[in-house]
Amino acid sequence: MTDPQRTEADARPAAVLKGLGTYLPPRAVSNDELSERLDTSDEWIRTRTGIRQRFWADPGTATGDLAVEAGARALKSAGVDGVDAVVLATTTPDHPCPGTAPWVAARLGLGPVPAYDVAAVCAGFVYALASAAGLILTGVAERVLVIGAETYSGILDPADRNTAVIFGDGAGAVVLEAGRADEPGALLGFDLGSDGEQHDLIAIPGGGSRQRAASPYFTMQGKKVFAQAVTRMGQSSTALLERLGWPKSSVDRLVGHQANVRILHAVADLLDIDRERAVVNLDRVGNTSAASIPLALADAAGAGELRAGERVLLTAFGGGLAWGSTALVWPDITPN
Repeated sequence: MTDPQRTEADARPAAVLKGLGTYLPPRAVSNDELSERLDTSDEWIRTRTGIRQRFWADPGTATGDLAVEAGARALKSAGVDGVDAVVLATTTPDHPCPGTAPWVAARLGLGPVPAYDVAAVCAGFVYALASAAGLILTGVAERVLVIGAETYSGILDPADRNTAVIFGDGAGAVVLEAGRADEPGALLGFDLGSDGEQHDLIAIPGGGSRQRAASPYFTMQGKKVFAQAVTRMGQSSTALLERLGWPKSSVDRLVGHQANVRILHAVADLLDIDRERAVVNLDRVGNTSAASIPLALADAAGAGELRAGERVLLTAFGGGLAWGSTALVWPDITPN
């Protein structure tokens, strides 16, 4: 017998993932290269972060350039030429003003569609997904291009080994379309949160209206951030899974923000999810902030580690403090 409540729930409108594209700048920066100018070593970096290389953009290459490349590949992956809106998550926009998203939309030939930036640091991609899903569910758009793109190499203090060894540049994008919750790829729900009382744990002090002459470099209080990241991603993921009625044991792949391999493993442990089910690609690309989740998804799907029909949990934590989670059943798509 068919459960009418179940059928109604499955048929509700949803934003559905239809395409995935990524882009990394060509220059790979190894731990050994950084060790030549910093008081560090390959072993020190790998044991504390899990990172062995990252990619940095060349001078003259901006976040928008990376976003255009990833966006074009996501459109190709989805087999579409246009969208009704563009949402770009980034901490490193091309300019303080105007936003980078309108320029990206123009470069992609998408016409006068609404386009805007989302600033939620490393949680930015999940926030952008939630924003795009809102556009779809309210009827503003049928199809949205969501991009996470960063050029962190331009905001790092080259003498600070605590940040200079962690971050990389890159971009990842997805195409969302209006569909139903029972379709593979449907974003089934969100859990979002923030704590502005701890805004100073991750920050760029200068450049804004509060401290115009302060340091323009990215700063992070690593030990406090570690504890907050594990706690907040764990709590957010648990809240979302309970709302969806997904037992933790039913999650096939945990795709967390790629900040630190110890954080990813700690979150998996907190959720009673085997560490082997936690997707890790930061060893090859570093922490790419808002770009990290789509880059990790593309790597896992391309390597056959993420297969159609699997339950996937996405969770992220970043400056603000801000955090968020979403979940989906992985669709049969080919990343580009």
